[in-house]
Amino acid sequence: MREPSVLRRIHPAWWVAAVTFLALVGAAGFRAVPGVLMEPLHTEFGWSISTISAAVAVKMALYGLTAPFAAALMERFGIRKVVTAALLVVATGSGLTVFMTASWQLILCWGVLVGLGTGSMALALVATVTGRWFEARRGLVSGVLTAGGAAGALVFLPLVAVISEGYGWRPASLGVAGAALAVAPFVLWLLRDKPSDLGVLPYGAVMPEPSAAAAGVVPVAAPKVGPARLALRALGTAGRTRPFWYLAVGMMICGATTMGLIQPHFIPAAHDHGMPQTVAAGLLALVGLFDIVGTIASGWLTDRIDPRYLLLAYYVLRGLSLMALPVLFGPDIELHMVAFIVFYGLDWVATIPPTMALCREIFGGLAPVVFGWVFASHQVGAALMALGAGIVRDELDAYDIAWYIGGGLAVVAGFLSLLVKRAPIAAPAAGPPLATKA
Repeated sequence: MREPSVLRRIHPAWWVAAVTFLALVGAAGFRAVPGVLMEPLHTEFGWSISTISAAVAVKMALYGLTAPFAAALMERFGIRKVVTAALLVVATGSGLTVFMTASWQLILCWGVLVGLGTGSMALALVATVTGRWFEARRGLVSGVLTAGGAAGALVFLPLVAVISEGYGWRPASLGVAGAALAVAPFVLWLLRDKPSDLGVLPYGAVMPEPSAAAAGVVPVAAPKVGPARLALRALGTAGRTRPFWYLAVGMMICGATTMGLIQPHFIPAAHDHGMPQTVAAGLLALVGLFDIVGTIASGWLTDRIDPRYLLLAYYVLRGLSLMALPVLFGPDIELHMVAFIVFYGLDWVATIPPTMALCREIFGGLAPVVFGWVFASHQVGAALMALGAGIVRDELDAYDIAWYIGGGLAVVAGFLSLLVKRAPIAAPAAGPPLATKA
């Protein structure tokens, strides 16, 4: 008998994970742009840092608030359709920026379009893919996919900075639009909605889930639940529990101290201390590279250690490092700054796998949509900090207070994580209810 090909021996779940990784990296490109292009836009248009930060804040808020509704849309219309449409929206928003002449257009392109597009591929996508396609290695896979989304945004930075410095910010924006478009064909080709579409079980599953008929349960005829109603139903169920709020507040602080503070403001802050913009962008790219290692390691640890203790360590150490940052800046790269970059990279979104695991453990079938709401709080925190840090810089001519506030909040988040109780909460899956015994 002929030996099956290598491609056929690989479980389809891994191909789905691979193309999801590509989609997250492609969408991440434009999230990298604001930190690099703040100075060029300020120079060309005369817009203040706080005005540009407002556009970043809108993008980050929509990036998060779209996530639970995107998870619900994936339940209703399928992963492939939602991700493909999202990539096209990101490319449109990125490309249209080259025509803008007023700050409201910046908010429309950077804020609304890119926020909606990237939000549709936020970490709710990771929760949906890992929940549907993997029984084993969920923590590891969630770590890898999370790293793709977070690190991709940072790894793009040096390229965007070099193109912007050599050719202007417009070619840099068009390049990112092209990156999002390039991923779309792979999504259409390889991404599938669920294992049953290919006649396989989730990776690591030994038997299919028992059917409703086998369990003696008859589905009640019920109208399809719309995505908005589905998302709001999940919020209503989770919002009545304390674990949800502990996780949501912790993730709000997580977003404030990473995507809201470091990602858009590290390069301008370093530039304030005499460091060239391309050098600072290179440092943030290193954060992205170490983030890949840290997030994958966090996923591996999440499969083995109580996620609450991991969150405590991640948040407290992040807070202490932020409080030390103001004295680390200088015109040249010193060893202490390299140490900060390495640590912050390892810790960047290491919080996501344990938070996702707690959502799965506590909320069961509702977990992908509930995690979408938890991640929405992450982005609300990022938006508030992105705007707040810009205002601090405009008013005080320095970012120091912003670093200290972020550090203190991170320590608080660490101790909130210990309050989460891991007991499952009885909740229906995100869909029409089942009825009664036959």
